[in-house]
Amino acid sequence: MEAGERVRGTTSPNPPVGAVILDAAGQVAGVGATQPPGGPHAEVMALRDAGDKARGGTAVVTLEPCNHTGRTGPCAQALIDASVAAVYYLHPDPTPQAGGGSATLRRAGVTVGQLAPAEGVDDALEPWLSAVSLGRPHVTLKFAQSLDGFTAAADGSSQWITGERAREHVHRDRAQRDAILIGTATALADNPSLTARYPDGSLRERQPRRVVIGSRDVSRGGASNLVELGFEHYSTPQEALDQLYASGARDILVEGGAGLATSFMELGYIERIQAYLGNVILGEGRGVLTRALSQNLAQAERWQRVAVTELGEDLLVEYRKLKG
Repeated sequence: MEAGERVRGTTSPNPPVGAVILDAAGQVAGVGATQPPGGPHAEVMALRDAGDKARGGTAVVTLEPCNHTGRTGPCAQALIDASVAAVYYLHPDPTPQAGGGSATLRRAGVTVGQLAPAEGVDDALEPWLSAVSLGRPHVTLKFAQSLDGFTAAADGSSQWITGERAREHVHRDRAQRDAILIGTATALADNPSLTARYPDGSLRERQPRRVVIGSRDVSRGGASNLVELGFEHYSTPQEALDQLYASGARDILVEGGAGLATSFMELGYIERIQAYLGNVILGEGRGVLTRALSQNLAQAERWQRVAVTELGEDLLVEYRKLKG
């Protein structure tokens, strides 16, 4: 899991897969992860790391080894050529062009098995699997709010509801996303950069695509930072999702404002929520959304809590859409 997590944000449209090679004695001999598009897949990287120790050993992979030739060769064949004795994978490959690697391995006499997901362990493949299933990017809604549920004070100020550790976490997370989306109102009001930065203000090596959604022309308004850095502009959420998916984005983050968040929620496009809870009470201010999604609690959509992270005096609470 860790190897795949480390390369999140660098592999799309390919999945961030992690692989480990155990030698014949069961000791770790090689570790690998998917490289940027056109580069080797996780299994090949792990085999290179293991060298001759892979012979008679076991491969453990987060995704079923691929069975097709694209810009790289099939990973199933690479494992066979390395004389690996057994392969265990976490998720079957859902794509028709790459699936079937397990059958190829079995025909070659390799022992193959599927592993059960470990509880409480974040799965780097979740956004990619969701995107492939839906035919659009996996969408996370992120917001910071006060203890009483406001994202900005009565005067509109929101810097900062959360502390430094929470904001540092936000920037680490941005670097793992394919794109960050905001509405035109937020672009004009806040003049954001939508970059992923280190605490000293310097840019991280990996930067997400910057996307603005709405009908207003922000290039002639107050969004000078976005104009300088470059951004993509789409009229509607649907247009943005279609174009982003077609151009390789699989894991995206909606950061605001309330109007865009409401649109995505009403359209049913949010798969995950990141709620940063700051240690402040405001009493009055702006909310996460602009209008009600349901008229009573019986109709309200419920979400599954998947993680709670302490960030100094703040909390990050993450939720996943309930299946079914």
